[in-house]
Amino acid sequence: MTEACKTALLVIDVQDSFKQRDYWDLAEFTPYAEKQNQLIAAARGQGWPVVFILHNEDSGPFSPASGFVRLMDFVDQQPGDPLFNKHVHNALLESGLHEWLQQQGIGKLVISGIRTEQCCETTTRVGSDLGYEVEFVLDATLTFPMQHPLSGDIVSAAEIRSRTALVLNKRFATIRFTEEYLQG
Repeated sequence: MTEACKTALLVIDVQDSFKQRDYWDLAEFTPYAEKQNQLIAAARGQGWPVVFILHNEDSGPFSPASGFVRLMDFVDQQPGDPLFNKHVHNALLESGLHEWLQQQGIGKLVISGIRTEQCCETTTRVGSDLGYEVEFVLDATLTFPMQHPLSGDIVSAAEIRSRTALVLNKRFATIRFTEEYLQG
């Protein structure tokens, strides 16, 4: 197995379900979508598997019965790209993904997708605990402003990404940016 085959790009929860939530916000979507597809192209150029993960719930827009548990139209999915479904915040456990990665001999994960501080961050932490080398591509993740439960203040998407970078870097992952993958 070549070195390039030991890395996989995970594209987490880039699904139409989010467009049905009241917090859906287009403000940062276009730049995110561009970075996501640039990262996918860079991964393909390196010969890495591009793995898609979809979040499933029993009801609502994340229920497969809703018709929204599908990749967003902009995503460059190719025939043969692995696709896993999960019911928890991390993409690795209970979805079959961890076992598949082990069978492929993959030891390094490159994390991207929606939401920065939820499923992307949780997958990063679990991946690190399972022994993977993890790179978190901050600008190839998307999140939305949230209201702080204590102060009531609105925390911007940029502040959430900044906090995620702070708590993950050099503990659970190396923080990266899409541009670093485009340089070769």
